[in-house]
Amino acid sequence: MFFLNSVFWLLKISFIFCQLSDPRCFWRIKDTENKLGDKETYCFFTISTKHGYVKNDYFRWNLDKKVTPKTRHLIFSVYLALEEINKNCHILPNISLVVNIECVLEKHDEKTDFLFKSEDLIPNYYCKNKRRYLIVLTAPSWAVSSSIGPYLFMSRIPEVSQLYCGHFHLLLSDNEQYPHLHQISRKDTFLPLAMVSLVVHFRWNWIGVIVTNDDHGIQFLSELRGEMQNKIVCLSFAIIIKTGKSLALTELHMNYKQILMSSAKVVIVYGYRDSPIIYAFIVWKSQDLFRIWVSVSQLDMITFLGDFLLYSSTGTFIFSHQKPEISGFEQFIQRIHPSNYSSEFSLAKQWWTYFRCSLPPSNCKKLKNCSTKTVFKWLFMTPLGLAMSDTCYNIYNAMYAVAHSLHGMLLQQVDTSLKNAGKELEFDSWKMFSILKTLQFVNPAGDLVNMNQNLKQDVEFDVFYIMDFQKDYGLKMKIGRFSAHLPSGQQIYMSKEMIEWATDIDQILPSICTMPCRSGLRKSPQEGKDICCFECKPCSENEVSNMTNMDQCVKCPEDQYANEDHTLCLQKVVAILDYRDPLGKTLAGFALCFSVLTSLVLVVFLKHRDTPIVKANNQTLSFVLLISLIFCFICSLLYIGHPTTVICILQQTTFAIVFTVATSTILAKTVIVVLAFKITVPGRRMRWLLESGTPKYIIPICTIIQLILCGIWLGTSPPFVDADLHMVHGHILIVCNKGSVIAFYCILGYMGSVALASFTVAFLARNLPDTFNEAKLLTFSMLVFCSVWITFIPVYHSTKGKTMVAVEVFCILASSAGLLLCIFAPKCYIILLRPQKNSFHKFRKCELNLTT
Repeated sequence: MFFLNSVFWLLKISFIFCQLSDPRCFWRIKDTENKLGDKETYCFFTISTKHGYVKNDYFRWNLDKKVTPKTRHLIFSVYLALEEINKNCHILPNISLVVNIECVLEKHDEKTDFLFKSEDLIPNYYCKNKRRYLIVLTAPSWAVSSSIGPYLFMSRIPEVSQLYCGHFHLLLSDNEQYPHLHQISRKDTFLPLAMVSLVVHFRWNWIGVIVTNDDHGIQFLSELRGEMQNKIVCLSFAIIIKTGKSLALTELHMNYKQILMSSAKVVIVYGYRDSPIIYAFIVWKSQDLFRIWVSVSQLDMITFLGDFLLYSSTGTFIFSHQKPEISGFEQFIQRIHPSNYSSEFSLAKQWWTYFRCSLPPSNCKKLKNCSTKTVFKWLFMTPLGLAMSDTCYNIYNAMYAVAHSLHGMLLQQVDTSLKNAGKELEFDSWKMFSILKTLQFVNPAGDLVNMNQNLKQDVEFDVFYIMDFQKDYGLKMKIGRFSAHLPSGQQIYMSKEMIEWATDIDQILPSICTMPCRSGLRKSPQEGKDICCFECKPCSENEVSNMTNMDQCVKCPEDQYANEDHTLCLQKVVAILDYRDPLGKTLAGFALCFSVLTSLVLVVFLKHRDTPIVKANNQTLSFVLLISLIFCFICSLLYIGHPTTVICILQQTTFAIVFTVATSTILAKTVIVVLAFKITVPGRRMRWLLESGTPKYIIPICTIIQLILCGIWLGTSPPFVDADLHMVHGHILIVCNKGSVIAFYCILGYMGSVALASFTVAFLARNLPDTFNEAKLLTFSMLVFCSVWITFIPVYHSTKGKTMVAVEVFCILASSAGLLLCIFAPKCYIILLRPQKNSFHKFRKCELNLTT
């Protein structure tokens, strides 16, 4: 058995490669003269044995009888197997098989009557001088075979079992109802998977189904639904054609409207040859109903009108059990019936005629564009061959199954036959039947035949594409195969070249419920509808979908962002306020310019430190203020460029301390101005405050408080370098995180309170005599300073990214420049441009006016 299986798989692999490299096409001609169409004659083959070799005199069957062409084909298959077996010395040596054939065209009154036309029928008896039948082969109608069993017990062959050779039918597999009937045809177990795989291959997901209202059709529909659910294919409609006499024309018209109104362009049709589906399609064809039909080989037929049953302008897909070629079949038919099959043209008229079609005509890119002359030339370019139908191949294997079963019994009876030398061996039909049901053998074509229906078999299907060519011709081309034993996803193979040349599938709108969601969109299920019917909604922010029909969008990594179409994640750009940016260059330039300008003012004041205008307002405080302003301008440079932890700490602490020094200096200057004018009034006792220099202590006191606050800030939650991935779309912001926001605003609030105190004191002293009195200047400068920083808070929080840093730098420069220009610009004007005003003579004159 192991050797048998090994040989089988080697032959099978070579056969697969052969099929891939050399596909077959079948030539189909509409037979309008034959009113029977593809109506098959039911045949009854009774098999017996005869000692010795039987010559071909049993070919006395009259082939000109009233039988259809397909019945002749069936009989030829039996005769071919019979001749091969009887000539084979390794099977049943010195014993020949003899077959008796009775056929009748199926009519409702003649299904079983032909069994009783013999004159010598005696129930439960047979004559000894007549040949005893071992088994009965029946084909192709399952309905007739199901009713044969009871009559066998009333006929001359009561012990004979029945081997059904037609297409597998679920009803006949009931062993309790049909204990003496066995089916040779393989089950269509993987047919639903094969059909759904074809649908998935062409990216269809919205189909219809037509089956018959019997156990056979209902089981297929149930299995098909399961495979569709696994492959996410949805059912638009399911039409169940009633069987028997209950089929009404009005119901067929309703089914027609249902198909017509459905958006599904692909319909799976499953049924047997004698089912009412044939009548339904004849009715629908008269109403021009065309879809892409997906069906089985038994429905690939010509109706009594001479047309193809499953006609479609867009083509039809047919699944057929894969079977090898039987060598010598064509020569055998031509030899035993040379009058009808002597030429290639006579062979081409037969529906089972095939030719090699691996190389299509080079002068036409599409089959529909080929001229009739080109196609006929292509047709006869290679020798024609004759292929067996499924039923013929089954009955061919059935003949060999009977022969191998008898041969096995013969080997067991060797001892018995030696004892009974001279007597003709007789075989027990029941024993032969029990052996036959579990038999495995390799037929002459190299195919492993397994008669045991209980074992799971590796099934393979050929996929054919049928299209009408011209008016009366059609082509049935093998374009793929389905192998159940291969891994999921690789089970179906379709020839891309044959599909592109022979079909227009790529030009037909896909059979889908909803157009696929393009990249950048995702599927959103609709309530109450199938999963194949959905809406396409755009991906959310920072999510992408780079394939069609994605159920969920994929979120981009933190360092990437989605493009505008939400189809691709792009790398985020690192954004900092850099010196190479125009904005960074501008702010850095202003900072340096104002630093230099402040230094020049300091030089001017140092040079003219002995003049009244410098001495009048406490020159030491002026020098401190100018130096602090220089540091205010310079500290803004810490905000430009790539930050580090040290720079982040210096940014906040330097800003807080130098601005506290500046504002506290202004507060001290304002207090000194107020005290200076207060002590000039008689009776005042505040001279000691001014003479002791008490106002100057305001600066270190305010600065120490700010230093304490900064120390607390740095000790609890200091600033650090942070990367903000979400503030600005498409950018990674490298910023200095404040650490403790509360501490930052405490420091800012403290600095603001000092500035507010300075502004308040200066505002109260604004009406004092203004000769060398800078009270008004201090008031205006603090007004500018406070306005800038009050505006800073809302603007700072309304900006993002490096613009936020630029706003902070701008406020530092603007407030510092406001103090510089408002306080020192008028004094520099007097010192440099009006030196005559900067003299002690003017100062004494003003002092006398003040005292009087």
